Amino acid sequence: MIRARTAAAIALALVVASGLGAIDTGMAQTTTDDAKADGKDFASSLATRAQEAATTTPDPSRIPGYDADPIESTYGDNPDSLTSRAASAAPAHTGYRVMRESMESRATFDPEDIEAVLARSTTISEDPLSYTSGISVTGSQGDCVALPGGSASPGRYYATCNAGYTASQDLLICPITLETRIEQQTRYQYYCVDGGTIDPASPYACGNFPSGTCTVTQSFPIPCDFGIYGYYWNCYGDLRVDLLSCSAPVPPLEPTSTSVEDVLVTTRNESACAGLEVEDTCAREVETCTASDPVTRIIGGQSVTKPCWAWERSYSCSTYSAAEDCGTLDTTPGCTLVREDCLAGEPCRTWERVYDCPLPDEATGTTQYICDGDVYCIDGSCETIERTPNDEFKDAVVALNAMDQARREFDPETLRLFEGTRNTCSSKVFGVLNCCKGKGFPLLPGSQLLVALGCSSEEVLLHERDAQGLCAYVGTYCSDSFLGVCLTKKKVYCCFESKLTRILQEQGRVQLNKPWDKPKREQCEGFTIDEFARLDLSRMDFSEVYAEFTAAARLPDELEAASDIQQKIEDYYARSGS
Repeated sequence: MIRARTAAAIALALVVASGLGAIDTGMAQTTTDDAKADGKDFASSLATRAQEAATTTPDPSRIPGYDADPIESTYGDNPDSLTSRAASAAPAHTGYRVMRESMESRATFDPEDIEAVLARSTTISEDPLSYTSGISVTGSQGDCVALPGGSASPGRYYATCNAGYTASQDLLICPITLETRIEQQTRYQYYCVDGGTIDPASPYACGNFPSGTCTVTQSFPIPCDFGIYGYYWNCYGDLRVDLLSCSAPVPPLEPTSTSVEDVLVTTRNESACAGLEVEDTCAREVETCTASDPVTRIIGGQSVTKPCWAWERSYSCSTYSAAEDCGTLDTTPGCTLVREDCLAGEPCRTWERVYDCPLPDEATGTTQYICDGDVYCIDGSCETIERTPNDEFKDAVVALNAMDQARREFDPETLRLFEGTRNTCSSKVFGVLNCCKGKGFPLLPGSQLLVALGCSSEEVLLHERDAQGLCAYVGTYCSDSFLGVCLTKKKVYCCFESKLTRILQEQGRVQLNKPWDKPKREQCEGFTIDEFARLDLSRMDFSEVYAEFTAAARLPDELEAASDIQQKIEDYYARSGS
């Protein structure tokens, strides 16, 4: 009553204050002053009652239904009195009377009749097909059809293999020889001047003759005291005149003379290194002298001095060989190529091929049948068993479990659901030991052996979790390369608390258009509350987990259940002596 009066007063005050006018309550209209006065009076009465309650000594008698000495307090000292009290009160209790009347009016049967009925039923239960298979209740011929396997799927997985090239680096060596020969050449002789006041730009200056084609054959020093008068004209220092022999004319000067001479010519023969020199995959390293003794040799009657007469040059060369290990996946039934990812190289030299493959089928249970004339008989009365399949049970169970999983995996700090953990494993490309093949390829038994062979304990644990269906494959990236070829790759997985969570993450990301991040960056974050609210579970394929839920909720066999019920009835009447 207090709350109703307060709410009415507040509502009237708000309406009047908002300018909407008075409200027709079926009584006289209340003005603003009236509402304020009523509110003040009501508040004053409450304040008075609150003051009285605060200053008045508590009195249990004022509490409705309070009993200072309830009868229940006596049961603590004498619990047996509860039994006698219940016995005296039971006959007057409606529920007790209904139960007793039901037991007293229940039909009774002779134990011999019950045993006869049970005997007939037991005979049918032991060999039901002899009595029911193929015969309907109308007496016409019927059929029994084996039920198809359940809709549960063992699931699928992503398997990977490698294609591309392997790389090796070799040190190749080629020889270089110094070849000599005598050639007749026309030689051109010139005089040049060096020293004194000769103009360096003069064509006669010795510095202007090419050193590669001209050699000094004679040299004539001219001191200042040389000449008719004891010195040459206008002497400004010592001069030197050289006689040069050139293999080609030196314009614009005219040679003083020409001659034909036998000339020793030496050339480096590098033909053995020509192929390596132009090869893109080879790089020149070092060149070493292999023949320097003697330094001076007589060739064609001429004495020739060279610091080295032969060399060896080394090249570092990269060799590429085509390789792949996808033969098994190419021939595995049900495996389809999804994509190829480049791991390393420009142009790409190493690819990882990703296949979508089915897991091997699991062993099924006993075959079940449905007959158009399933009959169950007891005491000569037969009834046809109607079987109506229901395929909604599994969807309901999965949906309920998904909601429970969301409750358990909600992180209040990040406000996210279904967060996973990032896990990685490394393997050599085209290597023999592979710790990252995935759940479709069982590892060798014995984790200690695998660790000894090179797999880490974390990688073995990752494979075990992946084999249980807890991990989603994100992708692969190259962690070590050589000459543009990937040598070691690292596979990235997101692992979750349950198989159901993994399915929600995989298929939920498709609905949300939220693909996995790049393998190097993916951190397996969960869904936000808004993202989870946008998921449509009815569009997801949970067949991989149907078998687990239906097995957990499987009902007992019908005939076995009927036999148990009949045995309980028989035991009851045997005990009661009826």
